[in-house]
Amino acid sequence: MWLSAGATGFALLLILGVLYLIAAGGLGYFWPAEIVQVETTDGKTYLGEIWERQEMPEDIASVPGEHRIRIRAANRRLNGDGEFVWIPESQIENTSTPHGVVLLEREEYGNFIGYVADYQVDGAVVARDDAALEKLTERIGPLSDLRAEILGLARGDVGKINDAMTHAKEEIRGLESKGVTEQSPEVQRQRTRLTELEADYRDISGQIDRLRTELQRETVGLRTGDGRETRVAAGDVYRIVQPNDIGFLGEAKVYFGRFWTFISASPREANLEGGILPAIFGTVMMTLLMTVAVVPLGVIAGLYLREYARQGRLVRVVRIAVNNLAGVPSIVFGIFGLGFFVYFAGAHIDQLFFSNRLPNPTFGTGGILWSALTLALLTIPVVIVATEEGLAAVPRAVREGSLALGASKWETTWKVVLPAASPGILTGVILAISRAAGEVAPLMLTGAVKIATLLPMDSSAPFLHLERKFMHLGFHIYDLGFQSPNVEAAKPMVYMTTFLLVVIVVLLNLSAMWIRNRLWSRYRSSSF
Repeated sequence: MWLSAGATGFALLLILGVLYLIAAGGLGYFWPAEIVQVETTDGKTYLGEIWERQEMPEDIASVPGEHRIRIRAANRRLNGDGEFVWIPESQIENTSTPHGVVLLEREEYGNFIGYVADYQVDGAVVARDDAALEKLTERIGPLSDLRAEILGLARGDVGKINDAMTHAKEEIRGLESKGVTEQSPEVQRQRTRLTELEADYRDISGQIDRLRTELQRETVGLRTGDGRETRVAAGDVYRIVQPNDIGFLGEAKVYFGRFWTFISASPREANLEGGILPAIFGTVMMTLLMTVAVVPLGVIAGLYLREYARQGRLVRVVRIAVNNLAGVPSIVFGIFGLGFFVYFAGAHIDQLFFSNRLPNPTFGTGGILWSALTLALLTIPVVIVATEEGLAAVPRAVREGSLALGASKWETTWKVVLPAASPGILTGVILAISRAAGEVAPLMLTGAVKIATLLPMDSSAPFLHLERKFMHLGFHIYDLGFQSPNVEAAKPMVYMTTFLLVVIVVLLNLSAMWIRNRLWSRYRSSSF
């Protein structure tokens, strides 16, 4: 007993330790750090956030036990790819926290840390120093609205026109494949429609170009801590932060603003900046599709094996196979999904229903449907076993009582046994969700991508686009951690994305547990 209690406590401590590590590494990422100015003995000046402090390796330390600090100086465009600078503490001459320093979150090249020198409109200076900062603060809202208008036109109107043009071209190809001549009314009608759409496309493109020109009219002159100057478009600035001057309430406002951007915006800058909304949406939608696929299949299979199949050697072999299937590595399921769903089923679906689009594949390439079905195969053994256990736990007297009252075997199974076994079945569903939500390897082969500009569900018909590729939090973590061009800057994003994935899995599980407990209380008179 003591050994079991100790093992349970140790396992619980490990889980809490992992959760603490993830939360500590991610939740503090959005809090604005103090910006320090470091002056070294060789006359250099560095301005940035203190990232970490560590003891220097013996082979480069001037004295044993010497420490160094890492500063995130940002300014990627000026500093090249190196955002971070190591400074030995023995070379630090002076450290201060200057007032007036700003951190600008930009669309490209990461953050800028320095000072605002001037503000220009059409090349003419309209404000300098503090007045320039006030002008930028005043204009960032209208410029953000202008940027959102451009994005809305590009993703909304242009997207709809592109879809309509694609449909018209497919109709023309379909008519030509049937032997319809170019001069036929059907083809000419589609040609006319295509010409109108191209004219609309040019009009919208011209409007977008004018808005982009308007967005680039206003520029900001910036100065780094060591005196270097650069100029950026004011429309490229997303947020202005003065960490040394805003106080606690201001820091809290920045924190929640950054967190909201993280969960509601699309990624940018190789996923290092912006948000992860497409990954959140893709993860939840893929998990729900997997659940819709695996529950009927798993429950029907478990029901047949327990209630209808003759309990002989063949059923025992099937049960052994199901149990062994649960131990197959997930990458094997990914290979099967790629070969069967994508290359076989998807290719035949394209030939039957989307021949007008060939040779461009529709379902014959990775997509969220194939990923969901692949994970359904991965998790179906869990649901089958849970269904059998749930059915076995229903008292025999319940079945016999229903049959004695004149119900058929099917009516007994459907109206008595399955409802009583539903809490146990939902336990299997919970386990399936937990496993599927964190899988990455099968998704890399069947539909998950680094960047997905279109969501699997949107306002364009048929609204649910099962053929589209999608972003997934698990794959996003892998991409940030191992494929990022700036690994050090990506570390907090990895922790935060991991924390969010854990939260989503917990919420999905809690929802299923709430349903299970409702059913449990309804059938508490049974062995449940």
